[in-house]
Amino acid sequence: MTLRIALCAGETSGDQLGEGLIHALRARYPDAQFAGIGGPLMRATGMQTWWDADALAVMGLAEVLAHLPRLLRLRKQFRKRVLAWQPDVFIGIDAPDFNLGVERWLKQRGVRTVHDVSPSIWAWRQGRAAKIGESADRVLCLFPMEPPIYAQHGVAARFIGHPLADAIPLQPDRAAARAALGESSDTPILALLPGSRLGEIRRMLPDFVDAARRLAAGIPGLRVLVPAANAQCRAAIDAILGDAPAFRVIDGQAQQIMIASDVVLLASGTAALEAMLCKRPMVIGHRISALTYRIVKLFGLLKSAHVSLPNVLAGKTLVPELLQDQCTADNLHRALLHWFTDADAVAALQPQFLTLHESLRCDASARAAEAVAEVLQP
Repeated sequence: MTLRIALCAGETSGDQLGEGLIHALRARYPDAQFAGIGGPLMRATGMQTWWDADALAVMGLAEVLAHLPRLLRLRKQFRKRVLAWQPDVFIGIDAPDFNLGVERWLKQRGVRTVHDVSPSIWAWRQGRAAKIGESADRVLCLFPMEPPIYAQHGVAARFIGHPLADAIPLQPDRAAARAALGESSDTPILALLPGSRLGEIRRMLPDFVDAARRLAAGIPGLRVLVPAANAQCRAAIDAILGDAPAFRVIDGQAQQIMIASDVVLLASGTAALEAMLCKRPMVIGHRISALTYRIVKLFGLLKSAHVSLPNVLAGKTLVPELLQDQCTADNLHRALLHWFTDADAVAALQPQFLTLHESLRCDASARAAEAVAEVLQP
């Protein structure tokens, strides 16, 4: 009987993880069928996508509340379709608010479940680990500090490393990246990444642009490269930028742009990890909706001293995090100028970023497929 593997990935990062996992699983199970929710990368592997990953691209408590009726309808329809398809295993990739509920419902009905990418329990309510174990037979962790937290709650979890650490060279080629983008080797370049969600772009980009313009006023010839994740993001970026000669908006190629840059300005998230792996100094600027922020502060939900992965992994402040009220154009400009003018500070970052990169380089997709294979054992 043909092996059936159901998956659900949300957003671009989940689609990337899903693509690598499907390829690794196909190496073990060449005739397996894959179906569920995914993006273009997972679709290109031959997976049958019932809904697109963009349907889950919502971030923040307030934002989720606005989309809650649609998401609940989708989850109900999706879990019934998965159960009717009778998969041998269900793999939820990231999107914990959506996937953990699906996993719990399926597990109660006898479907084996894997949650790929542990939620950030190191930052938010570590007690969730026990609840996650009620949903997933196995939790896959991208970072080494996560399995010990699950072990305290008797949950089977495995550190698999991060696929981006496998994909990005230990010493990225900046000259080649600049040539590929048509940028000269001696031009100062700022990579500006305001996020891949429209809400983030509208909330963050105006201050990012203001900071970049101030920077350009003091650095002759500065180029500001802005990757757009998709057509919708491009339209939102263009609407905010208007006529800005120092800025260049590029479809996709975020990683290439980071490698080509001297400094990166970004919203927190996977992009911060990617910038670290590209060995680029960065400034983190992040602001969530006022309602979400009030809820987080009121209930003391944030447990970590840091929010960006370079700082969390290092256990100290390697790069500045300017959050909420601190995320102003003036503060962002000062932090960026520091990296552009202090070569010694930039040089001191490199060996620390390299050590962190090596710690995450574990052939993550193959390790994830191995963990799934163990769950599939009778």
